[in-house]
Amino acid sequence: MDVIYGLIPGMILMGLIAVGVLFWAAKSGQFEDMEGEASRILMDDDVQIKPKKSRDDAKEAAKEE
Repeated sequence: MDVIYGLIPGMILMGLIAVGVLFWAAKSGQFEDMEGEASRILMDDDVQIKPKKSRDDAKEAAKEE
């Protein structure tokens, strides 16, 4: 029963910290553009990315030269 005297203030402190972080995130603009970031991942880039050459490919290219 004595443990509850430490747990209650600890949980109130953690709750106040969580509310403070929520207000800080809202004030700093974390929640302003919810749709833009979600749809950005769906857009394709026109740039083609070349795969890296493996070590075996590099060894074969060196042998050919």
